Amino acid sequence: MEKKQKEKSGVLGDVSAIVLGLIAVTGILALAAVAPNAMRLLKYTPLFRRQKCHYVNVVVTRCIRQGLIKQEQDPVVGKVLRLTEKGRDLLMQYRLKHITLATPRRWDKKYRIIIFDIKETRRGARDTLRIWLTQLGFIQLQRSVWVYPYECQEVVTLLKAHIHIGKDVLYLTADFIENDRWLRKAFDLPLK
Repeated sequence: MEKKQKEKSGVLGDVSAIVLGLIAVTGILALAAVAPNAMRLLKYTPLFRRQKCHYVNVVVTRCIRQGLIKQEQDPVVGKVLRLTEKGRDLLMQYRLKHITLATPRRWDKKYRIIIFDIKETRRGARDTLRIWLTQLGFIQLQRSVWVYPYECQEVVTLLKAHIHIGKDVLYLTADFIENDRWLRKAFDLPLK
């Protein structure tokens, strides 16, 4: 019973991500005009093939109740759904959950270094950043210094925006790190 409930909430979470993504892409989702077309698009996703339309309606209702989307009356289209700030944040979390850093076939012999200085009053943001850097495969050089051997500026920019720490984090590219043999082994890079 408990497994079924977890499975159902996981499915609803996945459908939430799709619904929020559709609203984000279109800006608004008109219930009368666009929703049937959106429903047709959903049938092409692997998730939707396993689900029924009922789940989408449940998710939309739940998202409205949670303040992720709001329902408004548009004079031209009729009822529309708009993403709220809270909904945009949740959508960003869904997207970040599936981020992986690409590993090119050849290393360009440059290190990407992340340096941050986040105040103690924002400890939660600092801890969140450390968790993300660890999950993405960065290695800690010092307390607030992390390194990665491949291009990752776009992902770091996305993290900075998501955690709201833009000015507190620096992205550097370095040609050389002293005594980097251990780093090369850790990242499975060619040794000198």
